[in-house]
Amino acid sequence: MVKAVVVREQGGRPEVCDIELPPVGPGDVRVRIAAAGVCHSDLSMVDGTLRPQYPFVPGHEASGVVAEAGADVRHVKPGDRVVLNWAAACRECWFCLAGEPWLCSAIEGITTLPRGELAGQPLNVLLGVGGFAEETVLPGRSVVPLPDGIPLDLAALMGCAVLTGVGAVRNTAKVRKGQSVLVLGLGGIGLCVVLGAKLAGAGQIIAADLSPEKEALARAAGATDFLLSDDKLAKQVRGLTEGRGADYAFECVGAAATIRAAWSSVRRGGHCTVVGVGRKDQQVVLNPLEIFHFARTLTSTVYGASDPDRDIPVLADEVRSGELDLETLVTHRISLDEVGDAFDRMRRGEGARSLIRIGD
Repeated sequence: MVKAVVVREQGGRPEVCDIELPPVGPGDVRVRIAAAGVCHSDLSMVDGTLRPQYPFVPGHEASGVVAEAGADVRHVKPGDRVVLNWAAACRECWFCLAGEPWLCSAIEGITTLPRGELAGQPLNVLLGVGGFAEETVLPGRSVVPLPDGIPLDLAALMGCAVLTGVGAVRNTAKVRKGQSVLVLGLGGIGLCVVLGAKLAGAGQIIAADLSPEKEALARAAGATDFLLSDDKLAKQVRGLTEGRGADYAFECVGAAATIRAAWSSVRRGGHCTVVGVGRKDQQVVLNPLEIFHFARTLTSTVYGASDPDRDIPVLADEVRSGELDLETLVTHRISLDEVGDAFDRMRRGEGARSLIRIGD
């Protein structure tokens, strides 16, 4: 038995329960969770924006220490520090063989997977991880060894927010030194996009959000300018960019209105990348003439087009060198029984990442 946060129904309040983990199979590992970040995707599952199977254990952005490894697991052993990877690629499907493991067929469309029991009844875990728990059992390919010199608690953020945000800049948009960037939506992912733009050497990083309280967080992450997001956003961005608009915009909310605002804020020939995960009942409207006239590129990014096996060691080097400051992302350190409060703050648009401290 281990303690874990469980959500029993759509919109239900998270509660800490005793759960039973499944046995460790030959290809599995059991990990003692050290820390887990509270991501908006967790809230989207709780609120029903995305469709999980209930009851389930939230959490997909986590770090920990291997407690047990199956006989077929070779890349980690008990005692190793690891980052959990919710998008563990099969390495065999068409997308993986084409060099796009973030689009792996084996993980496409997964929300929750059955794993373990709650009071004798089947229990599901979010994205095959279920990181809001003292321990979890998952496939060996779902853990990435953590290089030395990285604080184990902050390493949890590398499992989703950092890979997604920095990856959106580096892998999807390929922002170059001196270019201008707009980041719309300054939660944990948006702030990671700001960090990524700074790493890329962007000449101007314009951060925008509904909350004026996000300005200090954005500037600490590297933003050069801050705007309150409203219906005049595109005009204000042009005012900061010699009338052209930003070279790149990153939408980190996942709403039709903010996608449209980000699109309208980039220059002719510019690039708009949708990072946020939105609802399927909203429509983004573009007319054929503007598509032709502005010659903009509109794309999305899945997991920042990241391969954790490749990218986590690179990010770790940047953390060690001081180029990437993960501490700027954390506004609250909490316990398992405070997850509900973290979701409430997220609904109100307050703070950045809440980091759950679970073990050593």
